[in-house]
Amino acid sequence: RIRFEHPETKCVVIAGTKDRVFCSGANIYMLGSSTHAFKVNFCKFTNETRLYLEDMTDNSGIHTVAALGGACAGGGYELAMACERILLLDDGSSAVSLPEVPLLGVLPGTGGLTRLVDKRKVRRDLADAFSTVAEGVRGKRAVEWGLVDAVAKKSNFDEALAKLTTQFCAETAERSGPAVTLKPLSPTREENATRYEYVSLEIDEEKRVANLKVSGPKADTPEDAKALRELGSDVWALKAFRELDDAILDLRFNERQIGLIVLTTEGDAERVLQSDRTIQKLAESDWFAKEILLHMKRVLKRLDLSARTVFAIADQGTCFAGSLFELLIAADRSFMLDVEDGPTLRLSALNFGPLPMGNGLSRLESRFFGTPGRVAELKEESDAIDTERAAELGLVTFTPDDIDWEDEVRIAIEERAAFSPDALTGMEASLRFVGPETLETKIFGRLSAWQNWIFQRPNAVGDRGGLTTYGTPERPKFNYERT
Repeated sequence: RIRFEHPETKCVVIAGTKDRVFCSGANIYMLGSSTHAFKVNFCKFTNETRLYLEDMTDNSGIHTVAALGGACAGGGYELAMACERILLLDDGSSAVSLPEVPLLGVLPGTGGLTRLVDKRKVRRDLADAFSTVAEGVRGKRAVEWGLVDAVAKKSNFDEALAKLTTQFCAETAERSGPAVTLKPLSPTREENATRYEYVSLEIDEEKRVANLKVSGPKADTPEDAKALRELGSDVWALKAFRELDDAILDLRFNERQIGLIVLTTEGDAERVLQSDRTIQKLAESDWFAKEILLHMKRVLKRLDLSARTVFAIADQGTCFAGSLFELLIAADRSFMLDVEDGPTLRLSALNFGPLPMGNGLSRLESRFFGTPGRVAELKEESDAIDTERAAELGLVTFTPDDIDWEDEVRIAIEERAAFSPDALTGMEASLRFVGPETLETKIFGRLSAWQNWIFQRPNAVGDRGGLTTYGTPERPKFNYERT
C-alpha cells in the first residue's frame, strides 16, 4: 500500500512502539503449538514479505531504515536486516541477536543466516559466534562485526535517525501524480470454489486438485498515464494479478490437501499483448505503471515458490500470451492440444526480462539454460505459435491430439496426485531454479529447506524439544547424534 497509496513516501522507518524494545520476532508459544504446515507457510510468507521490502528499495527507490530503540531478537533482527540501514540504540543493554539455535533448537526462519553473510557480509566465524550467543551483541561491537550500520546514544538517537532519513529523502526523486487506492478484492466464495473477476479457483478434494483459471482483459488498457490512473486498481494487469496472489495464498494456507494446481487461461490474446506493451512503455516514466509491473513480478515469484505441482493446460480458447504465458512456463509440466485450428501461444517483451525469477533469470532463460541461443531465437517469434511450432521450440512438454487428449491429461493428473507430496515438494524446488544462486534462492532452497526439516525433528518439537520446552521450567533434552 505504501507503493500505490503513498507515492510521496521516500523513506520508511521501522521502529518499535514499546519502550526499550524493537521487536522479538514470532510468538514462540504460537509457533511451538502450530502444525508443521503452518510453521512452513508462516515462514515462507514472512520471507516473501522481507524480500518485498528489499524490492521496494531496489526497484521503487523507497529507502528503509530500522530504528532499533531497544532489544532486537530473532525475527525482529531478520526484519531489520531486510532494511537498507540499521541504527541501534547504544544504551548498554539494547542488542541484536539471533537466539534460535541456543534457545529453541531451530534456525532463524526468515532469512537471517543468509542475510548475515550474503547481504551484510559478516565474517563467517563472527556470524557463527553471533548465531550461538543468545544475549546477542551490543553497541560498538555490533558495528565492528557488521551487524548494524551505526549506533547512537539515547540523547542523540532521534537526531542521528533524522540525519539519515533526511539524506535518503534528498537523494530520492519525487514521484508525481495522485495516489492509487487498492480497493478490496470481492470474491464470491462457494463450498469448493472461489470466483473473482478475472480468476477462478475450483477445488476437487477427492482428486486433490485445484483448477485455477486466469482470464484476460475485457477491454484495451488505456495508453496514457492519466487514463490508466483513473482506472486505478481496476487496471487488468493489477487486479488480475492481485486476485491470482490471493488465490495462491488461499491454496497455501487453507487447502493443504491439494497437491496439484491445473492452470488454464481464457480470453483475447491481443488484449493481453496490448496491456503488456502499454504497461511496459508507461513504466519507463510513470511510477504507477512501474509498480504494476513490479507487482506482477512478485506474484509470479510467489507461484514459483508454492509447494504445489503446477500443470498448465493449453486447449481450445486458451490465452497463454505475454504476461499470461509466464504462467505456462512457470508450470512444472505443460500440455498443448494438437488439432487443426487449435490453440496458440503468443510472446511479448515481458517474457524476456522484466518478470525475473528469484534466480535473476527470466523464465525463458531458466527453461533454456543449456541452450541460451533459443531465447534469442524466440525474440523473433512475433506471430501466434501453434502446437507443432511450440513443440519444436521446446515451449511445451506434451502435445496430445484430440483422440488422446483427455486420457493423457487425466492419467498425468492422477499419477501426479498419487506420489508422495514430500518427495514432490523437494523435487520441484530442486528443478525450478537453475543457474546462478542468489540471496532469494539461498533463502528458499537452502535455509528454508533445512528449517523445515528441523521443524519436524524431536530436538525441536519432541516432548523435550527446544520449541516445546521454551518458557517452561524444563530444559530441552537433545539427541546428540549427527549424520
